[in-house]
Amino acid sequence: MRIHEERKWRLRLPSNDDSLLRVVDLIDDLKLELDIPEDVYGNMMITVTEAVNNAIWHGNKGDENKKVDIELRTQNNSLVVSIADEGPGFDYRNVKDPTDPENLLHPSGRGVFIIKNFSDFAEYKGNGNHLELGFHLSPKPVFA
Repeated sequence: MRIHEERKWRLRLPSNDDSLLRVVDLIDDLKLELDIPEDVYGNMMITVTEAVNNAIWHGNKGDENKKVDIELRTQNNSLVVSIADEGPGFDYRNVKDPTDPENLLHPSGRGVFIIKNFSDFAEYKGNGNHLELGFHLSPKPVFA
């Protein structure tokens, strides 16, 4: 599959659980529309829902008056996802490693790890309340 034109989708969502359902529906629709391979679709679903969940509950503290802005765009045969919340941000440079034995039993703290390990590209911007993710839409080569 090769994407020849740039396309964009935008959502502005309140900070609640129903917004996660809208994100899931959008990713399902994009899978069909863009013919996204199963492995990429799975990684996208895990990563984008985790990032939006973090924006809703950690960034905006579940305040429905605060919005989460999501933009998805095709670019160079990839899908780039931008997620921004209205919270104060966080120090994304000093997140504890959840695979460290001292952190294994903590009930939270895995979101950034999941986001970085299930996307092809992840970059926090500004004060940490803006995230850009990337997913390659074409099959990856078997041999590099």
